[in-house]
Amino acid sequence: MLLIIGTIVIGLFYLPAFWKITQTVILTAVGVATLYITFEKAKSRDYLELERLRKNIIIDNLREGVVAYDEEFKILIFNKASEEIFELNGKEVVGKSFTLKLKKERSQRLLPLLTVLFPALAPTIIRRSEHGQFPQIVDITLERPVRELRVTTNRIEDENGTILGFIKLIQDRTRQLALLRSKSQFVTVASHQLRTPLTGANWALETLQNEPLTDEQKKLVETASGSLNRMLKVVNDMLDIAKIEEGRFGYEFQEIDLNKFLEQALRETEAVAKQYKIKLYFEKPNEPVNVTVDSQKLSMAISNLLDNAVKYNVENGEVALSIKKIPGRQYVQVDIRDTGIGIGSEAIEQVFKKFFRGDNAVKVAVEGTGLGLYITKNIIERHGGKIWAESTLNRGTTFHFTLPTNYLLIPPKEAIYDEAM
Repeated sequence: MLLIIGTIVIGLFYLPAFWKITQTVILTAVGVATLYITFEKAKSRDYLELERLRKNIIIDNLREGVVAYDEEFKILIFNKASEEIFELNGKEVVGKSFTLKLKKERSQRLLPLLTVLFPALAPTIIRRSEHGQFPQIVDITLERPVRELRVTTNRIEDENGTILGFIKLIQDRTRQLALLRSKSQFVTVASHQLRTPLTGANWALETLQNEPLTDEQKKLVETASGSLNRMLKVVNDMLDIAKIEEGRFGYEFQEIDLNKFLEQALRETEAVAKQYKIKLYFEKPNEPVNVTVDSQKLSMAISNLLDNAVKYNVENGEVALSIKKIPGRQYVQVDIRDTGIGIGSEAIEQVFKKFFRGDNAVKVAVEGTGLGLYITKNIIERHGGKIWAESTLNRGTTFHFTLPTNYLLIPPKEAIYDEAM
């Protein structure tokens, strides 16, 4: 700016009048532009600084831990929640690189953080997302101290898609899952206390049915027996749910031919299908489909799906079961299609929640509990598969589920479930 002013002063003494004016106008414009640019840069710097401070405040006040690091595993961000989860001060880790070598040195204070950075170190890890796809979601159990963490990992990329690093969002679910266990334990105790007298009463009624009774007495005994059996089923379902949610349902896996397994399931459904006047079909591949499953638990899931397909069907309706391998993936897909009453679009996302029943389903079968599909979903997921439904009101419903053909894709242990997952 001083150079511009000096140039104008010198020009006033040595240049003709026209050029004096021209020079003054040009240099004044340059000066104004320079001032404007300088001012805008200052504003931009201030704006960027304010944005940086604002983002830091937001990150620091998140309830979830946030850990960002570059490709060399140098920590860039370590917020307050992370400090609490890992019991580390941010100054101890920010700007430092972490490697598996620290694990060999047995740095116990750093071990929880290392386990989150390198999940293969975790004593227990359950994957919640497809391998190789982002964001990656895993549940990690730490032992010292005991922590139940859900870790979501995503990539940090520039505008060209070049990976600059990674960011992890860490939810400490230790207290949440402890409360869930307490609730499940209460349900377990209450259900056991209910089941004992109900079983005794049911046994007494079965004994009465063998006694000489009048027609009216027989009818009363049959009605009471039917009600007790329905109540016992509810209690047993509640016990199963409590075990599932605590992660102690108990699974024993073995390899089976899925074709033969589903044929047997259909045979067991024939009596109910005949009662409801429903035709059963099975579209199976010519070659065997080998999967590793818990036969008893998977049978429970298939039975729930087939029973629903029959009971919520229309007279002279159909139920078709089919199997197909998924191209390019180590999974097989099973479809169970019916021609029944269907599920409304607003209810389709709710069908796997506990106690949920669609309005039209309640009209068809009043005695349902809304627990079967919840149990089925958890059984399928324990096998490493997924389940979903498609439906049109008054046209029918198709339930799809997948199972891995590679036993290595089965989760290593039972997960602790809740409806927020």
